[in-house]
Amino acid sequence: MSLKDKIKLIRTGKLSAEKNVKYFLERIKEKEKGINAFIKVSEDAVKEAKEIDKKIKKGKTGKLVGLAIAIKSNINVKGMITSCASKTLSNYISPYNATVIKRIKDEDGIIIGMVNMDEFACGSSGETSAFAPTKNPINTELIPGGSSSGSAAAVAAELCDLALGSDTGGSIRNPASHCGVIGVKPTYGLVSRYGLIDLSMSLDQIGPLSKDVYGAALMLNTIAGRDEHDPSTFNAEIPDYTKFKNERLKVGMSDDFKKLCDEKIYDEIEKKVKEACKKNNWEFVKTELEHVDLAVQAYFILCYVEFFSSTRKFDGRKYGFKIEDVCGPEVLRRIVGGSEISKAEHKGMYYRRALKAKKLITQDFDKAFKKADIIISPTVPRLPHKIGVKISAEEMYGYDALTIPANLAGICAISIPSAKINKIPVGMQIMAPSFQEARMFNAAFAIESL
Repeated sequence: MSLKDKIKLIRTGKLSAEKNVKYFLERIKEKEKGINAFIKVSEDAVKEAKEIDKKIKKGKTGKLVGLAIAIKSNINVKGMITSCASKTLSNYISPYNATVIKRIKDEDGIIIGMVNMDEFACGSSGETSAFAPTKNPINTELIPGGSSSGSAAAVAAELCDLALGSDTGGSIRNPASHCGVIGVKPTYGLVSRYGLIDLSMSLDQIGPLSKDVYGAALMLNTIAGRDEHDPSTFNAEIPDYTKFKNERLKVGMSDDFKKLCDEKIYDEIEKKVKEACKKNNWEFVKTELEHVDLAVQAYFILCYVEFFSSTRKFDGRKYGFKIEDVCGPEVLRRIVGGSEISKAEHKGMYYRRALKAKKLITQDFDKAFKKADIIISPTVPRLPHKIGVKISAEEMYGYDALTIPANLAGICAISIPSAKINKIPVGMQIMAPSFQEARMFNAAFAIESL
């Protein structure tokens, strides 16, 4: 059943919000042990659903009426443990709701629980959680991708209707690709970060994961918009993203992305893009993004520095335990790296050069979008490895080589299921200029409908 159809059933009373929530709670009991997507299930979900059913009878319904929504464990939900999948915050009960949570509740969405993730969002595989790795529902021997591993796995395993994740360099799109679901990184500044426990404040964005494009568009409509609590948000016009339009598009692909990607994966995506162009009467064009090969190196320098800064509050006095005493190796690597790069003698050598690379990549996209309306690439350049298999830090960071450029440029991007290789989902990434989410969703819906 599509999400659009389910909302109609709930609105008309043919399916109660209570019954919908109880269905997912039963599925979580049945499936959760084999997937490890949830850290904590909400004890108030059924009670909230009953209240929403009362509102439905009075004819008052919000956009997300009665839908069960899973939340990445770095987004504050009042009364829930917001642990960032870490030992550091394992006992931290949030005293307030993030802006995105308030907006979900205002539209009658129901928070069904807090889901697993890479510890403090440091990871690309879902394996660094202090609560054990999340497993990929498509094949439980494989990583689900990260850092929003639990969000993608919960949606893929049908343990919720929708989920929220956060995306710093691909952390929504990467697991969406591996788990065969939809994942959106909005334009930087479109969605409030108030209540998000940051990995990197200049790059992070909260975004939705869904089984279909409609669900992702609906959720983004709910959470997007200016927030007085977050000065980085823009007062941009928010159209109804769910009203998909047929547009005549110029679709760009870049050989600069091809160089960073497994050939089989790139060929599958290019084949699907050309099929979509033919079906929708779109024009296929080649674009240049000559500096995207610098993205990974630039990103991790910026990320390390900002993460080091943001973790200084976790000193064991106000929040839980001192982070350096209890964190995993990937978190410690980023703290130590950020500390070193921040030192005066290294600042000019690394940090400022990373900012220059960021600017070059942004300029590349500005030029490319003069030639193309959207730019398409694979989401992840390689297939997921088996859980527990040791790979180098460089190989792990390489998972985000195709997604990081969108974060550095601050543009919007979506990953949609596009193909399968060896029965493993492969995602297609559609990128559009800043605040052109409507165009991005129109293209995604057209391709989803093929």
